[in-house]
Parts: sequence; structure tokens; C-alpha cells
Amino acid sequence: MISILNRLVDLVEESLTGDFNVKNVARTLGTTEYHLRRMFSSLAGMPLSEYVRRRRMTVAAADVVRGEQDLLKIAIRHGYGSAEAFGRAFRAVHGAGPGDVRRDGGPLRTQPHLRFRLTVEGSDRMDTHIVDHPGFRLVGHAARVPLIHQGVNPHIQQHIAALPTGEHLRLKALGNTEPSGLLAVSDDLDLDRAEGSKLTYLHGVAVSPDTSVPDGLDIIEVPAGRWLIFRIAGPHPQTLQKTWATAATEWFPSNPWRLRPGPEIVAALRSTDDFSTATCELWLPVEPA
Repeated sequence: MISILNRLVDLVEESLTGDFNVKNVARTLGTTEYHLRRMFSSLAGMPLSEYVRRRRMTVAAADVVRGEQDLLKIAIRHGYGSAEAFGRAFRAVHGAGPGDVRRDGGPLRTQPHLRFRLTVEGSDRMDTHIVDHPGFRLVGHAARVPLIHQGVNPHIQQHIAALPTGEHLRLKALGNTEPSGLLAVSDDLDLDRAEGSKLTYLHGVAVSPDTSVPDGLDIIEVPAGRWLIFRIAGPHPQTLQKTWATAATEWFPSNPWRLRPGPEIVAALRSTDDFSTATCELWLPVEPA
């Protein structure tokens, strides 16, 4: 995976003044756009689309400062159809418009060329297993919420707190297949996992496809497939968030599997009353790399 990501950033460099098609690049690299974007954002700490934009504006800034071409020609050279669109992108990265930077020589915010390197980690054992699971349904109460990478998500908290107390017991009684118990489901995630991007969060349970679902519940159909399951215990949600980061930096680069489209599921097995500490399973949809 490390070599694939380094080839990816090389291809970004080759495409800074032309078209960059992530789907075609993923096919060339022998992986999927879904997995490529997810691994890049997890390891680089920024979405791939943001990295491409920052690198383009870094290179474009040199053309702006040189002053050898008018701004429209520079905009077109870097893939923008108008000076206005180029100016908006330029200002978003550098904090000033191209005209101001040409006059003043700055400010400039440079995005260095990324390189991914393998470091020796893995001192902590990761308790995992991979299962083939038949198709099932996730049923419960869904809401669109923003993605927050660290700490408790207050939007999810508000969604769960708004449910009647007895609803949790009703849902738990409805569940009849793995993953068991009450589930925290994240679906329709932005491919780049950008902070603040929207996702569908469902508080519910897993049921078999033929289970009769009461009215008023949202349903996510999940096809048959393979799942990577991490068993984790500790402070919540910090341990869970650290596990996902470790999966990206250690597990996937070391194993011949990749993420596939599908919901990410957290099954709470045991927890304290305030849920500050929990034992959970993290289910990630995977396929052979």
C-alpha cells in the first residue's frame, strides 16, 4: 500500500497542469478509488482532493509571482475555465488573491510533495478476525450528521438522546443476527472522509432479511460480503478512533485486503453506564486486495 500511495502522489505531480482522474489512476494502480481515497486521507491527514488542490495552487503561485503570463492564461494552464474560479481556489489555499500575491510577493502557503514511508510499529497486538457474512438489514433511527474525527460527536449524541428511553430496549429485542446488540452505523461516508462532511448515522440493530420490520424505522440493506472485525476495549470513543487510525497505518499496509463500499458498524458489547468505557467490535467491509 505504501508503494501505491507514493506512485499516486507521483501521478498527481504529473497531472498538476492537466486532468487528474482518480478512478483511472486507481485502476492503473490495481486498486479501487474507494480504498485509495480512504487510505490516503487516513495516512495523509487530508482528503486526496484537497492535496491535489493545494499542490496545484503551490505550483500556480510560482507562475503568478513570476508575472510572465496574465492570470487567465495561468488559470487555464492549471485546469480552471476562468480567472474567477482560479482566484477562488487560489485564495482558499493562500489566503490572498493572485493579483495581491503578484503585487506583494505573498502570502504563500506551500504544500510540500508528500512521501509515504513505512515505520516499524506494531508493538500492540491487534485482535482481529475476518468473516463471510450473508446479507442482512440494519434497522433503526437514522440521521444525517457531520463527520468529526476526534472526540464525541455532539450531533450523534443529540440524535440518540432524542429517542424515547424504551426505544433502545425495543430495538435490542428486534435484533436477531450478527453484529449483535445495539449498533452505531456510519453509512454514505464521503470518500475522502473530510472533516465536517455529511454521513448517515443509524442507531439500531442487525436483522435477517426476512425479519418483519415495524413501521417508522429506517432500513439499510447490506449485501453478503466479507468483514474485518476488530475487538477493542477502553475509553470511548477515543480507543475506537485510535483503532481506525491504526487499521489504516498498520493493518491494511500489512495485509492483502482493502476496504470496499459499505457501512462501518460499531457493536457495543459491554460498557459503563455513561459509556465512557466500552468493549466494542468495529466491523469494516473488506475484499481481497
